Amino acid sequence: MGELCFASNRQRTAKAVLLDEGKPQYDAMDEDRNVPAMALHVMDTDGSNIKQITFNQSHDLAPSVLLNGKIVFSRWDDAGGNDQISLYQVNPDGTGLEILYGRHSHFTGSDASFVEFMQARQAPDGRLIVKLRPNFSTRLGGELVYIDFANFTEINQTTIPSSGTAGPAQVSATPFDVRTDDAPSVGGRFANVYPLYDGSGRFLVSWTPCRLNDVDAAGNPIIIPCTDADIAAGKQEAQPLYGIWSYDPSNGTLRPIVVGIEGMVIHDVVALAPRDIATVIIDSTSTSDQTLVTENVGVVHIESVYDFDGIDLSPNGIATLADPVQTTAAGRPARFLRIVKAVSLPDRDLVTLRNTAFGRSSAQGMRDILGYTVVEPDGSAMFKVPANVAFSISVLDANGRRLTPRHQNWISLKAGEVKTCHGCHASDSELPHGRYMAEADSINLGAPAAAPFPNTDPALVAEMGETMAQTTNRLNGFQDLSVNVYYRDYWTDPNLSAANPNISYLYSQLTTPAPTSVGCLTSWSGLCRISINYVDNIQPLWETTRQEFDAMGNLIVDNTCTLCHNRVDAMGATQIPAGQLELTGEASVDEPDHVTSYRELLFPDNALALVNGALVDESMLVFDANGNPVYETDANGNLILDANGDPIQVTQTVAVTPSMRVSGARNSAQFFNRFNAGGTHAGRLNDAELRLLSEWLDIGGQYYNNPFDVPQN
Repeated sequence: MGELCFASNRQRTAKAVLLDEGKPQYDAMDEDRNVPAMALHVMDTDGSNIKQITFNQSHDLAPSVLLNGKIVFSRWDDAGGNDQISLYQVNPDGTGLEILYGRHSHFTGSDASFVEFMQARQAPDGRLIVKLRPNFSTRLGGELVYIDFANFTEINQTTIPSSGTAGPAQVSATPFDVRTDDAPSVGGRFANVYPLYDGSGRFLVSWTPCRLNDVDAAGNPIIIPCTDADIAAGKQEAQPLYGIWSYDPSNGTLRPIVVGIEGMVIHDVVALAPRDIATVIIDSTSTSDQTLVTENVGVVHIESVYDFDGIDLSPNGIATLADPVQTTAAGRPARFLRIVKAVSLPDRDLVTLRNTAFGRSSAQGMRDILGYTVVEPDGSAMFKVPANVAFSISVLDANGRRLTPRHQNWISLKAGEVKTCHGCHASDSELPHGRYMAEADSINLGAPAAAPFPNTDPALVAEMGETMAQTTNRLNGFQDLSVNVYYRDYWTDPNLSAANPNISYLYSQLTTPAPTSVGCLTSWSGLCRISINYVDNIQPLWETTRQEFDAMGNLIVDNTCTLCHNRVDAMGATQIPAGQLELTGEASVDEPDHVTSYRELLFPDNALALVNGALVDESMLVFDANGNPVYETDANGNLILDANGDPIQVTQTVAVTPSMRVSGARNSAQFFNRFNAGGTHAGRLNDAELRLLSEWLDIGGQYYNNPFDVPQN
């Protein structure tokens, strides 16, 4: 195709997305908020027609073209604090993004130390040759290893089709004693590698010998070669001396080409020589569904959310779950999907973001929600997503609350791309996941024949092997997401069983500001965003008037949250906030950047007591394990006596546990249970309000999710 692939922080397409969101164009910082994130781009050989093809929120680095035409690169996964660099692959047009190797193989360095996979290139024998190095290093280099990526996804985990292949996948590429940490490395260190495709099997490498600081007989500083004895004697490693060498793996020899220079690192090396042309992967735009391309969206097809690494975790099996006669909707754990988008964070020079802007925790950064879709009875789902944005997927229950741990890896699709995945994956499982052809076959066998699914509406005729989501998308067109959480039963055959109840959690049911635009309430597009700021969207829930009147217009009850959850009552008299929970919007005395209610809901606090008309921290007497009073003593262990000569019993404050958790709504049952049927607050918040609170907690309970809404001093 005559294109070049390179890593750059220019973020050309990502900046266009920012404009679509009504934000200024800016360099999005990595998820540690240190430097602009690097992404992969392609361009014509004359430097024109630059296109961004990856949209990670941290760095994508060191791309190299494989013989199969795909691009292998190092991706820094830092969502939710992952903080590791693994190998990924992508087609030159940006389609087919998937992990290639190493998600669970990072503790494979010296003495099982943590390493990153950097600068992968395909060796002449078809394997990858990769540099292993620590995350942070003062020595720049590490060890070279071969990786059998065709048959393995982890050091000891084969792809499912290659089951039984002897491992390990990852072996040293040199006979030298090379370390991957900062301890002295007798075999030196490698900073870069480039294969010579001349039939010799040799490599060009950037390599430094191991050197130690020493002194001569006169006490003058000198540098000596490393020996085990000198290392054992505690002599410190000198600065590296990287030069360019020719490495021949057939006999384990290194020959100098460019001799290292003190104080200089000669790092990058490339050979200009003929080589086999890689398979050409044609840009898919012309062959994609042009309606999707025009709409600037892709499509995700999940075969079943109950598929965990090829194991059916659905209650009673997929076939039973998908049959409306055998299983009602209430018996299906997974009901909806939430599509969560990363919010790109600007440089501190553009917007100052103190940690308080993120709220209780900054681990999730800031997040938007792109929308929701239903999970079909067989656990499948198929839906549109905006092209060229980083997103993740959450599986929800019937209340619109996240069922499973957060998905902490970013997915992106090109316009027109249709991406299929088998299902879900436990984060601690080392089985292949995210690399479609490496995984076990889907547990969802699809329609058993070209006919309606068993006991479903006969109008919905499936093609053999289709998932239920494929059937609905084929018959009705690719499904839009929605900013609303909505379910209607279209699968049940009314002649066989009663339709399942509808579910409608609609923003139109809010009396407070909705966290999305008016147009998106009725018609979803790839530009729709749900952006929840606590002060704009959550605090108004506590302050909105909630009064009930009789037929004559007389006030029966006032359930306005801030009436009872306040330090003063309706008459202005001091009171203990109901449930020791204050929900006012005044600046918190603990953190002026937050309102009081946010701190009270999410942070530990002390219980209050009303003493002589004033609120003070409640205290309680302290007793030992035997029930005896504990008294105050001085530094020598002697009792401290009061003015009457009596010992003073130790007291302590009474802790109040926060009722919400930023880990998610289902972990905040202390709050939500009050609103369940039979709860003390049943009916006081409607379904839409509870849904808003649930989604806000599920994405991290942030104080702000739009950096440009954060007040600037």
